[in-house]
Amino acid sequence: MDILRIILVILHFVGLSMLLGGFLVQVKAIGQGKGTVVRAMIDGALTQLVTGLLLVATIQLGDLGDVNNAKIAVKLVVAVVITVLVFVYRKKVPAPSWALWTIGGLTLANVIVAVAWR
Repeated sequence: MDILRIILVILHFVGLSMLLGGFLVQVKAIGQGKGTVVRAMIDGALTQLVTGLLLVATIQLGDLGDVNNAKIAVKLVVAVVITVLVFVYRKKVPAPSWALWTIGGLTLANVIVAVAWR
C-alpha cells in the first residue's frame, strides 16, 4: 500500500505542475485578455482530483495514518471548483481573465492548504 501511496503522491505533483504551469506560462496573455484554458490545465485538474481522492482512500484503507477530514474537505471543494471552471471555459477563446486568475489563485491556495494546515 505504501508504494501505491508514493506513486499517487508523485502523480498528484505532476497534476499540480500541469495545472499551475498551464496557468503560469500564459500570465502575460491573461493580462492582455487573450488567455485560454490549455489542455495541460484540463489534464492537471483531473489528475489532481482523481489522485487526491485515491490518496485519501489509500491512506484510510491501508491504515497508513490519520486523515484531517476538515482539511481534505476544503481541498476537495477547491479542487472541484477548479475542475468546473476549467471545463466550463475550456472552449471559450479567449477565456475570461477572472476565470483564469481564479483557477491560478485557487491552485496556489490548495498548495498552501496542503502544506500549512496540519
